[in-house]
Amino acid sequence: MLRHHTRNISTVLENQHSINEIIKNYLKMKPNPRASIAFIAGSLITQIQPSSIYDNSQGKHINISGDIQSDYVKIYDHDQGCYISGTGINGSYSLYHHGDGHNINLEIEGNSFRGTDSSTSCDFNGNINGNSISIYDRENGSNFEYDI
Repeated sequence: MLRHHTRNISTVLENQHSINEIIKNYLKMKPNPRASIAFIAGSLITQIQPSSIYDNSQGKHINISGDIQSDYVKIYDHDQGCYISGTGINGSYSLYHHGDGHNINLEIEGNSFRGTDSSTSCDFNGNINGNSISIYDRENGSNFEYDI
């Protein structure tokens, strides 16, 4: 009888660990919103708006169109099929990801940027060097590289 209960407890603990891993992976910043953030930051900092961004981690170009101004952002991610839009003042932007339904705060300072993705409550920061953009995603504990 005791052996049966021990086995059940062990199974419950294994299932709880699996559920925690699923939740942890679900709450990580998704690749396309992260690439869109890099695109927006890169466009604002370089004052050049390309038609796509190359995501090194996904190994592909993501086509993005729209309008990015110092006080207004409205872009369309053709890969994910959704808009990201919002307003900004003095380098501080409040954006909304219409596809995933969450807010993104973005602050630009010089060649660097930082912010929070409300879908994960996770901070990110990055910088631009020429056509290369690097984002450190604290939730993933990883750097992600992009080219515009």
